[in-house]
Amino acid sequence: MARLNNSICLLLAGFVVAFTPPGQPADPVPTPQSAQPAEAPRVNGGFVMVPKGRYEVGRKGDLENPLRAVQADSFRIAIYETTNRQFAAFIKATGYVTDAERWHDAMVFHPGLPEFRWIRDSTAYWRWPNGINRGDISNRMDHPVTCISYRDVQAYCTWAGVRLPTLEEWEIACRARTRTDYFFGSDDKRIGEYANIWHGRDHMKADHGDEYMYTAPVGSFKPNSWGLFDMYGNVFEFCTGKLSPSESPAVAHGRGGSWWCSKNSCHSFNSYSIGKVRVHASFSNQGFRVVKIFEQNRQE
Repeated sequence: MARLNNSICLLLAGFVVAFTPPGQPADPVPTPQSAQPAEAPRVNGGFVMVPKGRYEVGRKGDLENPLRAVQADSFRIAIYETTNRQFAAFIKATGYVTDAERWHDAMVFHPGLPEFRWIRDSTAYWRWPNGINRGDISNRMDHPVTCISYRDVQAYCTWAGVRLPTLEEWEIACRARTRTDYFFGSDDKRIGEYANIWHGRDHMKADHGDEYMYTAPVGSFKPNSWGLFDMYGNVFEFCTGKLSPSESPAVAHGRGGSWWCSKNSCHSFNSYSIGKVRVHASFSNQGFRVVKIFEQNRQE
């Protein structure tokens, strides 16, 4: 059944997301502002420490991610997405075999495919994320690792002593206390400053509008005001959590959109959208960033 469900994703560009067309915001939104006076985040050793506090997440009128206030404990989230170099260290130390290597069912994209169509490539996995005919990662060690599943990511986290952010933690970190759809404002006109996305009208021709057709090296674009890079675009970032208590354990979620997302398709490079995918599915536009585990009573 898992293999069948993966094949269904052929039409869904990796993560399935609710799509709000550009120019159709759910409601007018105010200029970015602090939800409440709060302690500023601190940068330490490649992580941003987000202070404990009350934060606003979600979007008015969104059924999956409604506007609400949440209380969060402090957490330290990585400044960058996890790279090929970091994942290679995990593989070297453990000999772990990814789902794409086990099942030979990674989903990849190349220009010329209709919207939301991807193809299964039995040769693709994290070292060859677009298949062996499109080059390996030798010159892309600082790009985010892709063609890995939620199961693979959890194995990495166990080895590295880290964890994934929850759905709400990811949004708290992304928003950086802004209330608009994007951490830089209320529309996507400046998205190219902050994110590696697809700039073409469709996916029939290669897009090098920002120099990168697939992934970009982490940190290639502007960060948000808390110093976090690539919160939008580059790769969908896996998170833990469910949209409802009854949601299947075979479903995982990711946020932030990817290099494949454009203003006309997907459009998930925002602070509120939540995508879903099967836990064993491996796409070349999904990756992750981590949260550092620390003792609850430790002084930060």
